[in-house]
Amino acid sequence: MRNSSKIAEGWWDYTTLDEEILNDASRLSEKDLLQLARPGFKVKFYDTLDSFYLAEALEYINCWKQATESKPAGICGPIGPTEQLPLVAQLVNDLEIDISNGHFWAMDEWFMNGKEVPKSDPLSFTKADMDLCFNRIRKELRMPDKNLHFLRANNLEEYKKSYEEARCLIMQGGQGEVKHWAFNDPVKREGKYKDVPPSPEEYRKLTTRIVELHPLTIIQNARTSGGGVVTNIPTRAISVGPVETWKSGKVSIWHAGNHDNPFGIRLTSLMISKKIPDSSVPMSLLADHPDVQFSFYRNGIGKCTVEMH
Repeated sequence: MRNSSKIAEGWWDYTTLDEEILNDASRLSEKDLLQLARPGFKVKFYDTLDSFYLAEALEYINCWKQATESKPAGICGPIGPTEQLPLVAQLVNDLEIDISNGHFWAMDEWFMNGKEVPKSDPLSFTKADMDLCFNRIRKELRMPDKNLHFLRANNLEEYKKSYEEARCLIMQGGQGEVKHWAFNDPVKREGKYKDVPPSPEEYRKLTTRIVELHPLTIIQNARTSGGGVVTNIPTRAISVGPVETWKSGKVSIWHAGNHDNPFGIRLTSLMISKKIPDSSVPMSLLADHPDVQFSFYRNGIGKCTVEMH
């Protein structure tokens, strides 16, 4: 029998793992994290936030520079982190880079009252992408709107198909406290998953879809985006799936130390490095992706020691 969650009893999550894995992760030093790199899993450190977010922004630029009319290409990007987005717009404008053949896929969007939240909602991820990046790019340089693939409740099939029409060179993201990328959360502990979570093979068959969010995800987003008002955070979202993730050439995860904690970034690094995929830790499924990179802000790595305040 697997352990019960210490966070939400009716759900699967990382607290249901064998304690030996959890303890091994907590002991990893900064040097240990670097040594977890292996073929197919790169680990990079950045010493300043300026260099960290600039490198993240440059992934957008490098993807769009590879796009041509006959071979359109682009990047799938997150809301969280967002600090790279204004830098993307500034680089495109100041370097006068024509990105008209480029594509952008949004990773996720909130879902409320039977549809995606409207772009007028302050929580809207679409609004954030447009306000922080695309509306800042000069019109003569920007890609047409049809190359911007935002998630709506009524366009899921169209969104999935777009990964066949243009190459997604990089799927970029952060890591949530429940160890997800996008909103690929662990599932509820019910039905056929009452005693065991979905196998990695089952979970990887999930496509872009509407998901029910783990309580930890709701609390985290209230902390990072909603001023702590948990009741204002939707309990469902639209999320890109593992299927689309595996259609992306590379998965690039950025750890600034804001969205997950010192233990979380160690746990997923260990599980990916040692190829221990478990759907209660969705990020660990990337152990089977051929090209994954974790980028860390060195001062955000922290420690897993007890320190009373």
